[in-house]
This record gives sequence, structure tokens and C-alpha cells, in this order.
Amino acid sequence: MDQKVGQEAIISITDNAAEKIKTLMAQEEEEDLALRIGVRPGGCSGFQYSIFFEDEIAEDDETFESNGVKVVIDAMSVPYIMGSEFDWQESLMGAGFAVNNPNVQGGCGCGSSFTC
Repeated sequence: MDQKVGQEAIISITDNAAEKIKTLMAQEEEEDLALRIGVRPGGCSGFQYSIFFEDEIAEDDETFESNGVKVVIDAMSVPYIMGSEFDWQESLMGAGFAVNNPNVQGGCGCGSSFTC
């Protein structure tokens, strides 16, 4: 399970995110789940993240482990999220996962979509 295309890591999972992901996966009570991260057309700015637990892996998927979490990314999404960091953030305003993506050039006002 290699997570490098060329010499750059596709995505890294922070300690906080890995801890939260493992907790959520344990609640699913299923074996062999992976975190699937992808990019789909949609939203005001053109793209949205698609993030969910997956037990099926396609032949052209990139699969790797980051911080103890099995990650699956479809081939089409790789260029859009290359070099990103997947994090879990908590604040007074709420908590949630965040993708720190160096490829993002802009986003919409509501924060649910982005452009590359």
C-alpha cells in the first residue's frame, strides 16, 4: 500500500483525525472498512469532497495507510487532493473534519465547495 504518486504523498491523516476516524469505524461494527476520500463535481464553486467509510475497493483505486487508517482514493480524485492533510478540528463553534488542500484556488461563501 504505497501512498505516493511520484514523490509526493497523496494525503496525510493527522493524529486528531486518525483518533476520530478509528472511533467512528469501531461504531460501524464492520470488518475491513477504509476511509474513502474523493472529489466530485458540485456546489457553487465546482467541486465538493466525498468522504465516507467503504468496504469495496476498485481496481484503479489508490489504497494506502496513513497514521493507522486505511485510506482509499479513486484515480480521478488524486490530482485534486495531492498533498492534502485530513484533520479533525474542535472549537467553540463546532467540530468536524477539514481538508487542508494546497490545490484549492478558491471557494464559495458557504464553504462547502472549492475550485482547483
